[in-house]
Amino acid sequence: MKVAVITDSTAYIPDSDRQAQNIHMIPLNVVFGNDSYQEEIDITAAEFYQKIKEMDQLPKTSQPSLGLMTEKLTELANDYDQAIFITLSSGISGTYQSVVTAQSMVEGIEVFPFDSEISCMAQGFYALEAAHMAQNGEDAASIMNRLNQMKETLRAYFMVDDLSNLHRGGRLNGAQALIGSVLQVKPILHFEDTLIVPFEKIRTKKKALKRIFELFDEDAAKGVPIRASVIHANREEEANEIKQQLEEKYDNLEIVVSYFGPVIGTHLGEGALGIAWYQQ
Repeated sequence: MKVAVITDSTAYIPDSDRQAQNIHMIPLNVVFGNDSYQEEIDITAAEFYQKIKEMDQLPKTSQPSLGLMTEKLTELANDYDQAIFITLSSGISGTYQSVVTAQSMVEGIEVFPFDSEISCMAQGFYALEAAHMAQNGEDAASIMNRLNQMKETLRAYFMVDDLSNLHRGGRLNGAQALIGSVLQVKPILHFEDTLIVPFEKIRTKKKALKRIFELFDEDAAKGVPIRASVIHANREEEANEIKQQLEEKYDNLEIVVSYFGPVIGTHLGEGALGIAWYQQ
């Protein structure tokens, strides 16, 4: 069986890596007024954060159209028997449900929707693993089993500079966001049951990052191989410093720097930082 691997743009896998690994991508959209941009195609993360500074209001985001999905799957049916479609968390977007709908509308290819229950490079890890397995001739059932196995050890924690974007976008409980703003708390957030929720409330950015390092150490100190990503919202220099610190401390670590692109950056805001990882 020949297996295609598809993910949406919020995995933020660089185009060169997608090309090299033969990963297909469906973009989500970020909308400024009457102008809609397909992220990773029409607008880069750097362009997005610059545009945010020039606008008076937050952009909106939207999931891919059902038509775009069915068009891509129909195209892939010419060359593939099966397709693994890895989406961002179903708790923050309707993209996963749209894949489930598209699955029944396309003939000639068996589609396997996979809800990553997360986003950004944590989601990207699933796509990269699936692509590696597909290239080695594994079928969709084997790949899905492996992705579900990965889910058992995949963790991600992040902090934001300002909770107002998450609050206004409805991605974080309003009362919690309000308390955070009043007390100037820098909460550590994570995904739980597909939703973004506070993990711990921390008073300062320095202490929040220190706590994320402690959570990372719980797994990395075991000595098992760890694959990780430092993820940033327009804080590349800081992210590279964190990557270097972790590389110097752990010799069982494979780590990259990634970013919160336009769609996720709309909700987290500039300055967000996080670490995602799993045990290989």
